[in-house]
Amino acid sequence: MFFRPRIPIILRTLLLALLFAAAIPAVAQDRAHDRSEGIPWTSLSEEQQRVLARLESKWDSLPPERQRALARSSERWLSMTPEQRERARKRLEEWRKLPPERRRELRQRWKQFRSLPPHEQERIREHFRRFRELSEEERRELRERWEKATPEERQQMLEDARRHHPPPPPHD
Repeated sequence: MFFRPRIPIILRTLLLALLFAAAIPAVAQDRAHDRSEGIPWTSLSEEQQRVLARLESKWDSLPPERQRALARSSERWLSMTPEQRERARKRLEEWRKLPPERRRELRQRWKQFRSLPPHEQERIREHFRRFRELSEEERRELRERWEKATPEERQQMLEDARRHHPPPPPHD
């Protein structure tokens, strides 16, 4: 029976750990490089190219983050039902009709929303779901009450809504 001393095992383990540690910066740099590079048009699926066809001629000049966003959006579009696509088309048409200042305002609100903690985002979504469940007449009345209210009255309305509809517990 051949006996091996334990030191070589420890040395091998240490050597592997050092090699692994040395490789981490190279892997991290590759990943950062991948994020900074764009997506080649030819790497998109045929379906994605069809959805994004109007952008083909300027694809290479788009910033990499825009290319990635468009690629993700085309995947989402392809996964939609015809009814979902029609609703999305209508929303996009409404968006395009908005004045630039209103678009900026909405983008800013979306940015603020995305910066909120997840449980706060969920609370807002829940309030929005409840609002959408109201009849058109109830929504109109609520909007009118809000628009006519003073800042103090608006604050009271928000506090009443929180008291009557507490936020859902945070998801961990």
